[in-house]
Amino acid sequence: MSQTPNPPRPAAEAPRDLVGIGIGPFNLSLAALAHPLAELDTVFYEQRPGFDWHPGLLIDGATLQVPFLADLVTLADPANPWSFLNYLKDRDRLFPFYFAERFHIQRAEYDAYCRWVADSLPGLHFGHQVDAVRWDPERALFEVDFSQLDADGEAEALGRSYTRNIVLGVGTAPHIPDPLRPLVEAPGVPVIHAADYLQHRERFLTAEHITVIGAGQSGAEVFLDLLRNRPAGREKIHWLARTEAFAPMEYSKLGLEHFTPDYTRYFHALTEPVRDRLVAAQWQLHKGIDADTIAAIHDELYRRTLHGGWPDAVLTPAVTVRTAGRVATTKVELHLEHVQQGARSRLTTDAVVLATGYRERPLGRILAGLDPYLRRDSAERPRIDDHFRLVLDPSVTGHLYVQNAELHTHGVGAPDLGLAAWRSATILNSLTGKDPYPLPGRTAFTTFGLEQQQVPGARRDELTLTPLVDGR
Repeated sequence: MSQTPNPPRPAAEAPRDLVGIGIGPFNLSLAALAHPLAELDTVFYEQRPGFDWHPGLLIDGATLQVPFLADLVTLADPANPWSFLNYLKDRDRLFPFYFAERFHIQRAEYDAYCRWVADSLPGLHFGHQVDAVRWDPERALFEVDFSQLDADGEAEALGRSYTRNIVLGVGTAPHIPDPLRPLVEAPGVPVIHAADYLQHRERFLTAEHITVIGAGQSGAEVFLDLLRNRPAGREKIHWLARTEAFAPMEYSKLGLEHFTPDYTRYFHALTEPVRDRLVAAQWQLHKGIDADTIAAIHDELYRRTLHGGWPDAVLTPAVTVRTAGRVATTKVELHLEHVQQGARSRLTTDAVVLATGYRERPLGRILAGLDPYLRRDSAERPRIDDHFRLVLDPSVTGHLYVQNAELHTHGVGAPDLGLAAWRSATILNSLTGKDPYPLPGRTAFTTFGLEQQQVPGARRDELTLTPLVDGR
């Protein structure tokens, strides 16, 4: 950003009912469900020039890990005009989709669908970076300062909005492990995060030796794509993982009930220490590998043994990278440790893809002006209520909602696309106080606790009581 003095901000418009910060799938879902509610005046700001969903991982053939019904709106409002099926109808593709019999669509198709919604909805402002959020006690409104960006990402105009409520949907950022951060930041060194894979794919395909680090879905997809495009017998790929196995994602039907509103409510009602323990233990619910991807990798490896010999591919779990450095100017040396054996070794490679996941984006910069009002837990994380509102000082009469920043309070469903529409409906019901989107009273066959959890927005006659155990 330019260091020249900023011009004064123009007078703000009339107060909004809701300002959204960030336009990823979750806030796009909220905007789509808010659109039919004429009583709501909403606006959404996004610093990127257009909708862009994980462009570096739209690998040909890669599919979503949730069914197409987990679009932006359907699980809250199946008749909504912004559904995936309506997108297909608008593109004259309903019959091809019908005959394709696809329950899990390709990522590239989901991205195209979201772009269709983003291009059609009013009130979405791309190229707008939110700089600060403050509470104005005299107006009883939030004050949102933003910069309008030019094509080079420089501020060309400043603006200010006042709003009664805010929703944060700023998403996650690629996580770079500390031992590898200097290499990623160094110019000319072929060490990238998987989020940027497609932009560098051609360069990586020509590298003499490649290492993929990380055993989640992204790591598996990158490894498979590289494997399919390397010559048989001369693959020269290492796949390393910190986890103790290249483990499949939990995808049993009852296991998937951890991604229901029922489980989310149960999890939120638990104590903070129990929630923290569960999040760490439930990694395989959302960080494992799709079973079809594992099968495709094994099939490709097996195909390369048909004429004798083994592919030159090394797959090793239970390995951590202790340190890393450059060798000469073109190679990378990884210092490895096997956590079960206690053994250490070195690996020299020509290129590294880090499939090391994502972390919630820090909210400190945006929310610095609200810090005195924020209520935090024992780990200094924001407290978030069951309506996805940050818990603020009672003197703040507006509400500050969050999307995909509540893993510590709402559990593994926080980043899951399948809960996007339900969460958006919960927020809109809370915001309007009129329940424009009635919520189901029950969503899982599993009863997760012995005490009945109240369902916000559900009718009393929809609630079912948990049976007593042994008559007690």
